[in-house]
Amino acid sequence: MTQHEEEKNFNYIYYVVAMISGMFVGAIIERGVIYILVGAILGLLTAGLFLKTLAKSSHD
Repeated sequence: MTQHEEEKNFNYIYYVVAMISGMFVGAIIERGVIYILVGAILGLLTAGLFLKTLAKSSHD
């Protein structure tokens, strides 16, 4: 029999940190709630880009 160990995936941490950071930057701008949401979305997009390009190449 072969043992199959599950690899733990912690990619969600990148998304959470990026979303919170984006919301924080949006709140610092103090232009309104819409900038907090825009900051969160841009943070999530940045985390996705980071995971697809930089983090993937370091695993290979």
